[in-house]
Amino acid sequence: IEQTVTVRLESAGSGTVVTAAYADVMGAERARVLRPGDRVVVARAQDLGQTAYYVVDRYRLPPLVIIALLFLIMTVAFSRFKGLSSIVGLVITVVVLVQYIVPRILAGDNPLVISISGALVIAFVSIYLAHGFNRRTTIAVISTLITLGIAAALAIAFVSLASLFGAGSEEAFYLQLGLQVVNLRGLLLGGIILGALGVLDDITTGQAAAVQEISLANPDLTSRELYRRGLSVGTEHITALVNTLFLAYAGASLPLFILFTVNVDQPVWVTVNSEFVAEEIVRTLVGSSALVLAVPITTLLAARLLRARTVDR
Repeated sequence: IEQTVTVRLESAGSGTVVTAAYADVMGAERARVLRPGDRVVVARAQDLGQTAYYVVDRYRLPPLVIIALLFLIMTVAFSRFKGLSSIVGLVITVVVLVQYIVPRILAGDNPLVISISGALVIAFVSIYLAHGFNRRTTIAVISTLITLGIAAALAIAFVSLASLFGAGSEEAFYLQLGLQVVNLRGLLLGGIILGALGVLDDITTGQAAAVQEISLANPDLTSRELYRRGLSVGTEHITALVNTLFLAYAGASLPLFILFTVNVDQPVWVTVNSEFVAEEIVRTLVGSSALVLAVPITTLLAARLLRARTVDR
């Protein structure tokens, strides 16, 4: 699609009407054609001493704000104060990523070390804010930190064993060209750790809550019996989350998976062997391993500590 459109500027040179060029090589759909009233992002460039304007993208911030507000309203409506505190935890997570993890990595620090330290802060703050300051939440936090440490060791071992260097994506290629200071293997490991933390929060808090509810429903259960019943619940949780984790990674990379599939001239084993696919496999396996280990760790701690509280009462 190639168009020449008339645009009224709203920011720089507000009110000025200019002519801008628009080209979209992906525009096979009529919906991508610009129409009167569309809001767009315009870039200004100097071409042979003359000012030229180009439409670089559509303006999407207002609908994104509306979508975010709908999410906020639904979360608060169904979860009340806990929903609001979880939103605050999410904001803090974003702040840690943007203000600490990314700047420190750009400054040349080890991405793995920075990601782990940032993950510890996120785990403490977000879990306590979302679930409250109580013994059950403390068990979830301790279980998360223990499992996160194991996941970090597994990530290092798996990445080394598979000879991965973090250069399997186009983004890594551009980073290496523009930012020689970034350790791509460390960046890969850090991303795996942060991804694992996202699912660990779910499994540890849910498992600690399940064990406590079982204990309250039947205070006469021994710690061993409480562990056994809690583990039964956790096993079902694992089955669902492992598949969810894979689908999350596969969905994010679906266009590239399709591209590999239609490349009929390349054997399947070559595709699987590629660094991009190998990175996703290792990422999924580390996250899944963390999930599997988090269940018995959380269940054991909860059965011991929550059962001890029941006996004391």
